[in-house]
This record gives sequence, C-alpha cells and structure tokens, in this order.
Amino acid sequence: MYGSLLAASVIAAAGTLGPFPRLQMVVMLLTTGLVFWITHVYARVVGVRLADQALSWATVRREARREWPIVQAAVPPAVAIAVCPALGLGPQGTAWAGLVVALAEQVLWATTGLARLGAPRRLIVVTAAVNLVLGLVIVGAKVLLKH
Repeated sequence: MYGSLLAASVIAAAGTLGPFPRLQMVVMLLTTGLVFWITHVYARVVGVRLADQALSWATVRREARREWPIVQAAVPPAVAIAVCPALGLGPQGTAWAGLVVALAEQVLWATTGLARLGAPRRLIVVTAAVNLVLGLVIVGAKVLLKH
C-alpha cells in the first residue's frame, strides 16, 4: 500500500511541473521505489541492532525481502506510463493512467492482503475505503494544482 501511494505521489507531483518525458517518469518511479526500499531496510536493520539483537546478513536479507513490495508497487504505474503513448494518450492522459493504476493497486494490495489473512469482510471493505480516500487526496491535490 505504501509503495503504491508513493508512486501516486510521484506521478501527481511530476504532473504539476508540466509535461514530462515518459522515460524520465518511469526512471523516477523505479528510483524512488528503490530509494524508499533501501531506506526502510536500513531503518529496520538499525532497529534490530538497537534492540540488542545480533546483526547478520540473514537479517539484512530478511528485511530486504520484507520491504520489497515498496519497489514492486512502482512497477505497474511505470509500465502504464511506458505503454500509454502507444495507445494514443498524450502526456496528461499518460500521467492520469499511471495515477489510476497506482491507486487501483493500492486498494488491491490492501484488500488482498487482508483477505489472505482471513480478515472479516467489514475490515476489508473499510480498508479499501480508507485506501481509496488516501489515494483520492493525492488526486485532489493534482486537480487543485490544475494538472
């Protein structure tokens, strides 16, 4: 969920600067995902060390795998942005398509994760709604900035 919201924010913010080359946006999405992933892994590894646990490469690998969905979440919007011009969409349509994909996957990650854990249907619906609202805040900011 976090990675999807991050990707949506990158797309929305880039759109406020005017039209952008799609390759640059794809690179920014993937780079931002990787940087945030590294940051999360580092923070978790430092937390393990501060908790007086032995630090090992196995711990680093475990935390890296655990945080990998942040990077994975950048891929679908990046793919959408990469292929949209082939579908005849201009820069604004491409940005909106990437944003919609990021928001859709945000809701999807949240709901499927809870469903796999056997969460009650009500919690799944509430979580979907909360994630949709969070995503719509990003969309609202983009609209208010007229991009």
